[in-house]
Formats: sequence, structure tokens, C-alpha cells
Amino acid sequence: MCRRALWFAIAATALAPLPALATNLLELNFWMSGPRYEGVLPACDSVAALDTISSRFSHKEGRYWNSNLTIQGYERIRETAYRPWAPNAMPRRFCNALALVSDGYKHPVHYAISEAGGLLGTSWGVEWCVVGLDRNWAFSPACKMARP
Repeated sequence: MCRRALWFAIAATALAPLPALATNLLELNFWMSGPRYEGVLPACDSVAALDTISSRFSHKEGRYWNSNLTIQGYERIRETAYRPWAPNAMPRRFCNALALVSDGYKHPVHYAISEAGGLLGTSWGVEWCVVGLDRNWAFSPACKMARP
């Protein structure tokens, strides 16, 4: 019985919360100045950015919504903001356009090209929203959350 009580006391002591300790030298983040963004982004009318939006739109519509809608082209492409936030924030170029969708309608599309928004932050990436076709309300209301 004594041996069991001793093991219980040792276990209770080991599991007791420890007081907060000061930060050790490895946690002080010496010489870590943060990300060094260059701000080099494709233009709003970049073929690569628009093709990315078109292909992801048709993939999303076909796979998740059982729809054969595709974006046929774009018109009235314009930049709405470039790096609108703090200087150390990730550089983003915000753009608007009219998407010519295969249903015969022209839908506004809002998109942002960000510097480290690609796969694992290694290249630029695009976030986009087509007004009226944001079926999962990711950028609701009316794609407002995709704008600056």
C-alpha cells in the first residue's frame, strides 16, 4: 500500500502545473526581421491570373455544384487598390472585371493577387469571387469580402 501511495504522489507532482518560465535564448527570435516582400505582382490583366480564375471557376462549378458554367472571357478589367494596408502586410493587388459567363450573363468578378498566396507561399496566388455565383457564401454579401 505504501508503494502505491508513493507512486501516486510522484505522478501528482509530475502532472502539477509548472509556473511560467522566462523565455530562453532560442525563443527570443534574434535576427528574425520577418518576411521580406518585394511587391512584384502580375497586373490585373495578366493572362496567368485570369486563366487561374477561369480554370478554378469551372472546376468549382462542375465538381461542387454540378454545373457546366465556365468563364468565356473578361472585359473592363481594372485595378482598385495596390497594397492598401500597412507597409509590412503581404502585398496584394485588388482588381475588378466583368466575367462573360457561359450562361449568357456578365457577372462582376472581384479578385486579389497576393505575393505569397500560391502553393506553400512560394509564388503569387489569386483569390476571387464571381458576384451572383458565390454559392457557398464564402465572400458574402455580394462578394464584399473579396474587396479591399
